[in-house]
Amino acid sequence: MEYIKDYIEKHKDRFIDELICLLKIPSISADPNYSNSVIDCANAVADSLKLSGADNIEICETAGYPIVYAEKIIDNKLPTVLIYGHYDVQPADPLELWTSGPFEPVIKKTPLHPEGAIFARGACDDKGQMYMHVKAFELMMNTETLPCNVKFMIEGEEEVGSESLEGFLKSNREKLACDVILISDTGILANDIPSITTGLRGLSYVEVEVTGPNRDLHSGLYGGAVANPINILSKMIASLQDENNRVTIPGFYDDVETLSMEERTEMAKAPFNLEDYKKALELSDVHGEEGYSTMERNSIRPTLDVNGIWGGYTGEGAKTVIASKAFAKISMRLVPGQDPDKITKLFCDHFQNIAPKSVKVKTMPHHGGMPYVSPTNDNGYKAASMAMKETYGKKPVPVRSGGSIPIVALFEHELKVKSILLGFGLDSDAIHSPNEHYGLFNYFKGIETIPLFYKYYTELKKSNDF
Repeated sequence: MEYIKDYIEKHKDRFIDELICLLKIPSISADPNYSNSVIDCANAVADSLKLSGADNIEICETAGYPIVYAEKIIDNKLPTVLIYGHYDVQPADPLELWTSGPFEPVIKKTPLHPEGAIFARGACDDKGQMYMHVKAFELMMNTETLPCNVKFMIEGEEEVGSESLEGFLKSNREKLACDVILISDTGILANDIPSITTGLRGLSYVEVEVTGPNRDLHSGLYGGAVANPINILSKMIASLQDENNRVTIPGFYDDVETLSMEERTEMAKAPFNLEDYKKALELSDVHGEEGYSTMERNSIRPTLDVNGIWGGYTGEGAKTVIASKAFAKISMRLVPGQDPDKITKLFCDHFQNIAPKSVKVKTMPHHGGMPYVSPTNDNGYKAASMAMKETYGKKPVPVRSGGSIPIVALFEHELKVKSILLGFGLDSDAIHSPNEHYGLFNYFKGIETIPLFYKYYTELKKSNDF
């Protein structure tokens, strides 16, 4: 353990500087204007892996952005850990809400991060967390403590649905063969309450378009006589949830796996302060499906949310028009039992059915993903728990997350192995939002914990094999 802390202490300034260089690259996969930067970031990740001691480094071309692959095979008889992460980031807008440039990383102290946090897009999701694995690998290589084989697969399309990943997995099953997949793209409950994510919600994402007249119309001459697509879209969206905040799409809940009261009681033992939650978000009250707690609403229950809505005139001053079209982006988070393809079809059919004859409706499905539940009794979870207990001084709490990482279920389907979600971020790190940041404590704690995961996983695997 001491050799890990000594190495980190000796190289901590360099570890920060290297991450800052990576964060300066605006690798926004959703915006084609940044395509060259995404490629630059892939090259930077590959260079970092090479300098850390990895072999067979490849920048694998796909239909979209490349996947960076690397490995270190020390003995084919030993277990193999596959590290997954992503180097692409979310768009940074709205830029005016950032207190510093999204691609001009700065370190600031905050109440939750008295040691300082790096503020930049991608600091936590997922460059900072992905880079922990590169530095942990470097540490093990330079201290000659790597106990097993390791493979890296770092992609550049996670923020746009990992569209190229399935094909890559299908074509490279042998190359990617492993015993366990280790992912740091989640978080912990608090810096003094370690936790391991054991479940993720699935995702169905649909864009809708409502068309009324064939052009924008003068609201004085035509108002009240023709359908206003914005009005109608608003009504249609409002009808998707009832007075108890349950989704009204027929069949939406048919396959939902409902947790027992015993399971809900066990889940409720995870530390959570409702007043602190409201205070952090500046809320007067919480909102959600009746009959469930806040923690249950954002983890074990399916939801529907409008992620964007637009149409008509939104510039300065007034322009009295009835817009020809109105649009919205709608996401549904799914729980075990729900299939994203089925839910997407249910949504599209329902949205068409509730549209009045005065408008035309178009539904355009985007990416989705299956829910995922990880067992807590296998070697991967046990190793992660043992590693965290050693570095944090207490046993981590298993929790289910409300977020979605669609590729986790895909990994299990294609590679037939489980994933361990060993994240170190905090809910307050503002991922996907202005002023995203990642605590230096969390960054270094990850680098400290990951080598211990390798150690304990290898030991457990060996003991179980004999």
